[in-house]
Amino acid sequence: MPQRSDPILRVTPGPSDINSNGHIFGGWVLSQMDIAGGIVAGRVSQGACATVAIESMTFIAPILLRDIISVYAHEERRGKTSIAIRIEVVATRARGQQEVKVTDGLFTFVALDEDHRPRLLPPAL
Repeated sequence: MPQRSDPILRVTPGPSDINSNGHIFGGWVLSQMDIAGGIVAGRVSQGACATVAIESMTFIAPILLRDIISVYAHEERRGKTSIAIRIEVVATRARGQQEVKVTDGLFTFVALDEDHRPRLLPPAL
């Protein structure tokens, strides 16, 4: 992933997001990644998008209750109607003293027209 800029999304999980091991549910972090990826895809496509694939996702380390989660995302590649967004999630813990990469993945979004059908992406900037 290129050098990180500002996170697309920053969030703190709550007690209802914890599994029986004391870690955050994988589905919770997956949804945060999808939200952040959708923000980037919407900017790139200049309109509505839908997630069509998660090409890869790797859980590297657990997310803990008091972690602050930063989600970074950027366009990795594009087709005629679709955009692959690389997403990285970093947990800040120990009162800001430690950063841990917890997951990353590659999500694909398709640009949608008014009828919810794929549409061409605008030219790359």
